[in-house]
Amino acid sequence: MPESVTLEDVRAAADRLRGAIVATPFLHSHTLSRIAGAELWLKFENLQFTSSFKERGALNKLLRLSAAERQRGVIAMSAGNHAQSVAYHAGRLGVPALIVMPRFTPFVKVTHTQSYGAEVVLYGDTVDEAAGRAREIEAERNLVFVHPYDDADVIAGQGTLALEMLEGGPALDALVAPIGGGGLLAGVAIAAKALRPELALYGVQSEGYPSAYAALHGVPLPAPAPTIAEGIAVQTPGRLTLPILRALIEDVLLVNEDALERAVSLLANIEKTIVEGAGGAGLAATLAHPEIFRGKRVGLILCGGNIDSRLLASVLMRDLVREGRLARLRIEIRDSPGALADAARIAAENGGNIVDVEHHRVFAHVNIKSANLDLAVETRDAAHMQAILRAFESAGYAARLLDGDHA
Repeated sequence: MPESVTLEDVRAAADRLRGAIVATPFLHSHTLSRIAGAELWLKFENLQFTSSFKERGALNKLLRLSAAERQRGVIAMSAGNHAQSVAYHAGRLGVPALIVMPRFTPFVKVTHTQSYGAEVVLYGDTVDEAAGRAREIEAERNLVFVHPYDDADVIAGQGTLALEMLEGGPALDALVAPIGGGGLLAGVAIAAKALRPELALYGVQSEGYPSAYAALHGVPLPAPAPTIAEGIAVQTPGRLTLPILRALIEDVLLVNEDALERAVSLLANIEKTIVEGAGGAGLAATLAHPEIFRGKRVGLILCGGNIDSRLLASVLMRDLVREGRLARLRIEIRDSPGALADAARIAAENGGNIVDVEHHRVFAHVNIKSANLDLAVETRDAAHMQAILRAFESAGYAARLLDGDHA
């Protein structure tokens, strides 16, 4: 077991951070537990001031700087949450901060980082490319580098989260956290294993960025793929974090994009809490790997809530489609007055809510006296959608679900 960070370091960090960060709620979710077949407890780190657990590690690092280092100023690279955390707490402490972020970082994260007073440089398409530029600027301006995960003070700060979960909550059987560079799970694992050696620890990664999984299992790393969990889209786990993970965790679980989107939607609809893709990774893993967690008491870390509002809207709408609660029906109607009204009547009488309508005449392969009518219809569930489809057919209409819709 690497000795870079100890339980004593984590406890010292907790003392340092007390009063400067939120001791976030750790609550049981009755409904999600029923869905997962396990007793799920949620750590709401999305309720930190900057909506992310990253404040813990960033502030611990800043508080450990010497007076001379604070005067020089700090630099960090981040896809958003570490950036906001460094910017916010550096601003509070009067420390100049410069943050390098990938060019395609969600606007909300860039805007918030700037609003805390940090200088922001957008560079590269990935965190790794941004990191390269940050190291160049570090040397050019003689700044202090605040790494998002590969730093002992940052790891110790993140570990304070586990103290709150294990000392203020129920006895857990398993704890699940997302992995990007590994700082969160490394810190949590150090504290958790010291307090509860029997506790099973699991990391979660997107199938599109399985860097820690590949490193721990000795398999080739696939080409990166787009992911909603950009906060953990890191191509190389940390030099300090990887040995800790190798020594202390059970495994890294992979989840696909559908699972991540579903988790974000479930947390919004059931818990009324907003998480980003990485924040939903733990729930996604418990639902995607039920054989591991069934019947156990599981702690999930909702690590962040900084999701672009447009992306969140798309996730919620796509989940309606996935569940069969929103679908498009194509109906062949007479191209004559009253036909649209009759179609609307059938949908309404059978409990469907029409949210969008499109007529197709010129480009439709139908009789010249007819038209294709596409209705986007909201229903209770997939069975209800099928009932509405049958009602149209019973009324004499040729009707079908459009390809790609779920019902």
